[in-house]
Amino acid sequence: MSTQEKDVIKTVKVQTAKRQKPPVTSRAYRGISTVDPNATGFNLYDLALIKQDIINMFHIRQGEKLENPEFGTIVWDALYEPLTEDLKEAIAENVTEIVNYDPRVTVNNVTIDQYESGLQISVSLTYLPYNISESLLLTFDQNAGFIS
Repeated sequence: MSTQEKDVIKTVKVQTAKRQKPPVTSRAYRGISTVDPNATGFNLYDLALIKQDIINMFHIRQGEKLENPEFGTIVWDALYEPLTEDLKEAIAENVTEIVNYDPRVTVNNVTIDQYESGLQISVSLTYLPYNISESLLLTFDQNAGFIS
């Protein structure tokens, strides 16, 4: 190889583009969800992630989770039963237990209403890290399934 060729090789360098670091955010909780068809991306952060985690827990019937058959909701089995005061109390306890399973929230109040083809449960909860209260409306329908 001649000196000229060596000089050409030395002068031709391909520079790689430097990757810019993503900006640092104050997002404490990060996760993904593929449930919402209207979402622009799969990433969820903070309150949206906590809310989706709670909703996901209501998709599990009691007895479905391996190695933890006590976990899950009894609402699916109660949909076809007459809504007595004892059943309302049992559902309220179960909903409170499920929501309080997540250490980032606490339940303030649970209200259960029956409509023609299902149950509507209103859960007043507080997101503990943010001290924000919100009412979550959960609809369990005999025909459509779970509608949040």
